[in-house]
Amino acid sequence: MRSEHGWSFSMGSAYQFHSWRVFVIVCALPCVSSVVALTFMPESPRFLLEVGKHDEAWMILKLIHDTNMRARGQPEKVFSVNRIKTPKQIDELIEIESDTGTWYRRCFVRIRTELYGIWLTFMRCFNYPVRDNTIKLTIVWFTLSFGYYGLSVWFPDVIKHLQSNVLPIEKIEREKFSNFTVNLTIANELHIGAEYDNGRFLGIKFKSVTFKDSVFKDCTFKDVTSVNTYFKNCTFIDTVFDNTDFEPYKFIDSEFHNCLFFHNKTGCQITFDDDYSAYWIYFVNFLGTLAVLPGNIVSALLMDRIGRLTMLGGSMVLSGISCFFLWLGSSESMMVGVLCLYNGLTISAWNSLDVVTVELYPTDRRATGFGFLNALCKAAAVLGNLIFGSLVSFTKSIPILLASTVLVCGGLVGLRLPDTRTQVLM
Repeated sequence: MRSEHGWSFSMGSAYQFHSWRVFVIVCALPCVSSVVALTFMPESPRFLLEVGKHDEAWMILKLIHDTNMRARGQPEKVFSVNRIKTPKQIDELIEIESDTGTWYRRCFVRIRTELYGIWLTFMRCFNYPVRDNTIKLTIVWFTLSFGYYGLSVWFPDVIKHLQSNVLPIEKIEREKFSNFTVNLTIANELHIGAEYDNGRFLGIKFKSVTFKDSVFKDCTFKDVTSVNTYFKNCTFIDTVFDNTDFEPYKFIDSEFHNCLFFHNKTGCQITFDDDYSAYWIYFVNFLGTLAVLPGNIVSALLMDRIGRLTMLGGSMVLSGISCFFLWLGSSESMMVGVLCLYNGLTISAWNSLDVVTVELYPTDRRATGFGFLNALCKAAAVLGNLIFGSLVSFTKSIPILLASTVLVCGGLVGLRLPDTRTQVLM
């Protein structure tokens, strides 16, 4: 069904399945599809060799060879490998315990041995000859993730901050209002130390309104909707709230004396007409995501021509420079355009960084090193969100300059990595 909130349907009287929930489900479909697709992928030949399944490993290697030869136009070439070097088998202690120990003892020994093996492999990522590469990759992964996720997630708030600087805020201080009725829209106002006696707020819409240190006595709020509206350190006496969307988080350090709440509305009650910035959140994210597509195409075409390091370092430095221009942005359209350029450049850096990381580690440390750097990436993303989120409400300059500096520094470190374009994988 089509409603003022978009496409939606109801489940019971309270739960409204609005279009944003449909959007979340659609976004989850690729993840579900990936899980299904993984069931049809062959197992890693190295894992099969480690568990002693040599024939299955040989068949998968032959399949890879035949597929590559057909893609090169040489299907007549025969898979000629007759001998495969077998990796180290599972620790013998497990086999001994499987014959003599109880089931829980076997599980304990197996888990302990696996964790110890993982720790040893992780520490080998910091041994010669890959130690320097690990340190440099750690810096590049951290800076790219910190700058990219920190700024991208909070960029709609940067736009919102820019909009708030354009819209004037009317300040009302120490006013007294008695025996009044209001049934229109109130927007962009700050009420400080006001007193409202026997007032009726009927069918009203509050947009970016803040009441601070104010007193409401014998007032009625009926059929009220609000956007970015808060009551800070306010006092309500003998006040009735009927069919409003005032949820508890909108009352900050406020007191209620003999107040009544009826038919309180829950969930999202606003429309794009009520809060145009909500539209910008979706639209800006959509444009930023759309800009990733040309970045993926360009990086795929130029990766082998200009080299991984040139693309990695160049993309990070250029994205840092483009991020710097966000600081100079004076209009929404200009900032959105620079954001699209920024996302297109950073996705090229991500693609080249993935390739460089895989090619710099030998086979026995590749998965562990890549997994460690991905975990570091997530930690940097969380840290970036926390720092940028705390700063963007005060000023847009510091987050933008911070992201620009971090990306440029990370790109310069990336240029110092070894070139793997002509090397044979270890």
